[in-house]
Amino acid sequence: MSNQVNQDFNFEQEEGRTLKDYIILFRSNLPAVLIIMIASLIISVVYALRSPDIFQSQSAVKITKTGGNILQSPLTPEFSDFGNDRFIANEIEILKSYNLRERVAKALVDTFLSLGQPKEFDLLFDHSGTFENDSKKLISIPDLIAKLGKVITVEQKRGLDIIIITAESHSPEEAALVANIYAKVYKDYNLEINRDQLTFIRKFLDSQRKEKREQLNEAEEILRNYQEKGGIIALDAQANNLISQVSDFEAQRNAARIELLASNEILSKYKDELQKQDPRLVDYLESAASESYIKALQEQIAELQLNRDLALTKSYQDETVKLKIAEYDKKIKDLKSKLDEKIKVLKAGIFASSPEEVKSLSQKIIEEEIKNGSLRIKLKGLEDLVAKYEERFNRLPKTSLDLARFQRNRESLEKLYTLVEERYQEALINEQSQPGNVLVIDDARRPMYPAKPNRPLIILVGVLIGFGLAFAYVFTKNYFDNKIKTPEDIQKKNINVLAWIPEIEGISINGTSKNEFVVALTPDSIPSESFRALRTRVQFSRPDKENLKTILITSPAPQEGKTTIALNLAGSFAQSNKKTLLLDADLRRPRLHQIFGKDKRPGLVDFLVSGDNLDLFVLKTNFNNLFLMTSGTLPPNPAEMLDSKQMENLLSLLRTKFDYIIIDSPPIVAVTDAEILARKVDGTILVCSSEITEIDMFERAIDLLKNDNSILIGTVLNNFSTKAGYGSYYKYYYYYSSRTHN
Repeated sequence: MSNQVNQDFNFEQEEGRTLKDYIILFRSNLPAVLIIMIASLIISVVYALRSPDIFQSQSAVKITKTGGNILQSPLTPEFSDFGNDRFIANEIEILKSYNLRERVAKALVDTFLSLGQPKEFDLLFDHSGTFENDSKKLISIPDLIAKLGKVITVEQKRGLDIIIITAESHSPEEAALVANIYAKVYKDYNLEINRDQLTFIRKFLDSQRKEKREQLNEAEEILRNYQEKGGIIALDAQANNLISQVSDFEAQRNAARIELLASNEILSKYKDELQKQDPRLVDYLESAASESYIKALQEQIAELQLNRDLALTKSYQDETVKLKIAEYDKKIKDLKSKLDEKIKVLKAGIFASSPEEVKSLSQKIIEEEIKNGSLRIKLKGLEDLVAKYEERFNRLPKTSLDLARFQRNRESLEKLYTLVEERYQEALINEQSQPGNVLVIDDARRPMYPAKPNRPLIILVGVLIGFGLAFAYVFTKNYFDNKIKTPEDIQKKNINVLAWIPEIEGISINGTSKNEFVVALTPDSIPSESFRALRTRVQFSRPDKENLKTILITSPAPQEGKTTIALNLAGSFAQSNKKTLLLDADLRRPRLHQIFGKDKRPGLVDFLVSGDNLDLFVLKTNFNNLFLMTSGTLPPNPAEMLDSKQMENLLSLLRTKFDYIIIDSPPIVAVTDAEILARKVDGTILVCSSEITEIDMFERAIDLLKNDNSILIGTVLNNFSTKAGYGSYYKYYYYYSSRTHN
């Protein structure tokens, strides 16, 4: 007998997965896939239906930069869009800030309480509801601030200086209310910030106005008391003129002091703010504003203004004086123009890409520093001028000096009060006329329909998640699943598949049912047709059919159906009028005698031991042309028994008496019995069971057959389920075979 192997075992020629493989993989796990997807669908539907409606309402505000980007260098206009985007981004951050949300929260509570009727505003309560039996309490301000951070969305409208404020709530009325109040509070806050300096000046002048009013009242009371006591009632014209001039300049001096005091306060405030952001810039701005050129211009302007004021104090103004005043005005205007140009240069020197708030503060500091410097120079000039007039005043006659002083003090305070009152009214008008840079262009309206949840989208996402979970389940299961499932799994190992046998109904896992002899019991069934196909392929697997008589049936592991395959293959040969012997060489767990209802003794082992007439050990069956030799008495050493000379002689004898000898043996990996027999027979069929046989066990079985130089006819895939989704080809094959046979 030839010891050559008719298969080239190569386990390294596996190809990558194809689309067909993935389709088969999903169809084989179709029940689990459907369960996962249906469960995901049900969960998503329940979630979508149970999710409460959420309404959205939007208000829109337009933001403009006050005065434009003044600090932008004229040499770098390309930064203008960049600066504007940053400006809008800063405003968005202000809208999201805790400070603004706190203002909105307080305004919401005040507005809600002023409505005077219960509302189902869940945002303002610990739980949504109404004031039923006082069981609901308003939420605390800190909690409301936190809630606002979650339900408010602030976005810039693409390409525009418009910000959309979106509020969400389970109540459509509340959504509109929150969006509108948010926009209003932001507008008021912005206006407050823009009027900050003017408000400070107005409050400061108001306090000074009240103080000077009290001082004026005191001065008038002192003057009245002095006159009532019998003092001098009136002064001459010269004294009155001097008093008028001194009081006028004193009033201007005191007004300058007040302005300087206010300027110092404002400047200190601005510097403190800038110090937190860029300390080095504060020093730069101070040195830039005190530049000698600027100081010289300020001194010239102050001197010209004093000379002009002196000219205006003359009681008689001829044409020469008027021309002189006009000349002063022209020079003052020219110098102020030069000073303005210098200020522009200073502003342009600030880095163009600095943050917007830094630029704005820098602009204010420069302007206030220049103003502060001018006030200091003006104050010094007025103080010098008042000192000169003080000398003239002290030269008045002693008898009228006290009255002059009282009258001078009253007039000075009166003029100062008038100046302060004028400045206060100007500041009040300026404050009220100062516009904000926020305009509400669209009020929020009560939404008619909920914006969330998007129930179709939730269900769609649920289906996609279900598909993803099913996909993950299938591939994870397949990754860890090391079992043979389809004929392709065997063919990828470069091993011939003789046939795939479908599941046979009624066979238990231990294979003890009599229904497994399907070629005898149900010859028209699909499994029977599969065994006939197996018979044909075995017959044509060798060109010299006479040399293929003894066929060994084995499997890698127990319970893979090798006995069923051996039984039905033998029956199929018998059906084709071939005298066939079914030999039970499984000397460890024999079963064939149970299937045919025979005693296992005497049998194979008894013949090998006794050497009696073979006919005494070969049993006839109820199936034509099919004979049975049972295992006989189970020996303690099955391997030695099968490897004996008597076994070889028996096989040679059987070849002369039967057309085919089908030998059932133990699993080849578990024990060496099948290896021994494989070397003695004409060919071996390896049986695998779909979803049971592990790939590494299968490869081990092939290696054992290869090492023994056995002849492997091919493999049979048992218990292959066409219902498991392993492709339509097999179904078509069985359907066609069944129809053809019928």
